[in-house]
Amino acid sequence: MKYGGNTSCIEVQAGEHTFVMDAGTGIRNFSKVILERDVRKTYLLLTHTHWDHINGFPFFIPAYDPKRSITIRAGHLKHQGGVQNVLSTQMHNPMFPVPLEAMQANLSFEDFEAGEDFKLFDDVQIRTTPLNHPNGATAYRVEHKGKSVVYVTDTEHIPGKPDQNILALIEGADMVIYDCTYTEDEFPEKIGWGHSTWNEGMRLCQAANVKKHAIFHHDPEHTDDFMDAMSEEVTKAWSGNFICRENMEIILD
Repeated sequence: MKYGGNTSCIEVQAGEHTFVMDAGTGIRNFSKVILERDVRKTYLLLTHTHWDHINGFPFFIPAYDPKRSITIRAGHLKHQGGVQNVLSTQMHNPMFPVPLEAMQANLSFEDFEAGEDFKLFDDVQIRTTPLNHPNGATAYRVEHKGKSVVYVTDTEHIPGKPDQNILALIEGADMVIYDCTYTEDEFPEKIGWGHSTWNEGMRLCQAANVKKHAIFHHDPEHTDDFMDAMSEEVTKAWSGNFICRENMEIILD
């Protein structure tokens, strides 16, 4: 209740451009923000397409508005049928009563290979890298006017072997949002599940001269009391650590 019960959805504003990272259940409430601001163009960047990261997409209200445009990109499906096919499949009967074709917005589906860099605008650079997760996943770094934020979820680390792909992507970033699902004590029993710890996120951020480490993707078994205690622990460990909460806003200035 206190830290937020929705699955993954992060907004990144870069000047006049609106990026949305993942389409978990959080994107349903985010729809209201898009409508209130009257954002006409949205760019949805998917880390991967496990259900907790896409099951809010059928409830993304702007996608049904013909006055709006949405570009959807994914970096792990280029040789597996593409992102449009995956999003359409989860809306097939009998799983959902409204098909993808009912979305009247100008939808654009674009597949790429994780590790590619691209520019959607002259003033925004996006870099990517593949992550260690079942069925694949992609991390994103968004750079705009000298500021940078990196979204790194879902990924599993190998103890004692820092992920060089992640280190290269996050180097010098202003903020890194990192998969911290498990504690160090919980992690050994969860190897192979594709998630990491806040301790590993902190180690990576410190090694790469990152300013802020946003602890993200909380285990749903962790209660508010558990998260309160963790918040104290992570702050004592490093001043750059903080725990993400529902509707939290961070301005990189």
